[in-house]
Amino acid sequence: MGFLKTTTSIDLGDTPIENIFLDVYMPMANGTFVKVYLLAYKYACDKDMGMNVTNQTIANNLNIPLADVLSAWDFWEEKGIIKKIPKSSDDPWDYTVEFFSLKQLYIDNNYKSIQDIQSEKAEELEDTPIYTATTKDLLEANKIPEIKEMFRDINDIISRPLVPNEKMQILEWFQDYNIDPPFVVKAYGYCRYKKNVKNINYVSAVIRDWYDRGISTVEQLEEYLLSQGERYGNYSSIFRAMGFGSRTPSEIEIKIMNKWLDEYKYDMDIILKACENCSKTSNPNMNYIDKIVSNWYEAGVKTLEDVPKVEKIAKPNTSNEKPAPSISKVKTKFHLNNSRGSKYNADELEKLLLNRNKAPK
Repeated sequence: MGFLKTTTSIDLGDTPIENIFLDVYMPMANGTFVKVYLLAYKYACDKDMGMNVTNQTIANNLNIPLADVLSAWDFWEEKGIIKKIPKSSDDPWDYTVEFFSLKQLYIDNNYKSIQDIQSEKAEELEDTPIYTATTKDLLEANKIPEIKEMFRDINDIISRPLVPNEKMQILEWFQDYNIDPPFVVKAYGYCRYKKNVKNINYVSAVIRDWYDRGISTVEQLEEYLLSQGERYGNYSSIFRAMGFGSRTPSEIEIKIMNKWLDEYKYDMDIILKACENCSKTSNPNMNYIDKIVSNWYEAGVKTLEDVPKVEKIAKPNTSNEKPAPSISKVKTKFHLNNSRGSKYNADELEKLLLNRNKAPK
């Protein structure tokens, strides 16, 4: 068989796709990523510079979720054939995509001078090798309780078990971004809450953006999210104050916290003050703190200075422990109302025992 191409009498426009993309890069990607690349490349070649094209435009035209478009750019950037150029520091997802010339990349990578090669080899000897996790590393990591707990928390967030390749990629984040397991769980929780995205490449892009901003701890992350007006930062601060660690809040817990912030219009300092009461109970939970905050609200607390005025308000008792029931004495043949010895004092009892032990004459 063969392939033929006909011509047209009217020029309706063409989009030149380099053969290197078709031969090398297209086979390694899924169909959605290829469609995103081709459509966006078409827009890049379009001479109508007045057209305002966004990632949402591409998602709408291809009838795919916006998350798939963002994941496609993460994939192609990882392959080194595009570059994301941020438009502003406020929105990490607002960026321009620059397409590289694949021909020039091929030339740069395959036709280098001897001096360039020698220089690169010298730099490689000085640089620290990039860490790549192995199956052995994963087996060793699974023996660490904190990492096992992290994997379980992520499974709950994405509603499926992580596959081994995903776990190994997460282990690489520890080396690449100098972060710890609670930070990773926070990142997954944020992506699920903010964008309802569970894709590991998307989470990786978020962590990389935070790392570029100098954020590598949970405390730094909370401070950054709060500075950006991100409600998830409030949730994280409240949960840490309650001793819940990196656990992701449930929908019910989010609803309760939103009530404090939106309906009661409480500042974080009042809410965190209420969370200090967690140390006063063996079973701290959201309902316990909710009753304290609600009591304060009903008592007219509006600022942190008002709290001492209502400290005498009875704290809610959410403990499941019941008071020990009084023990009633049941009369049996082994229980008498009064001991026969109760009418004698100590000296009289001693005399009775001595007289009983005397041998009869």
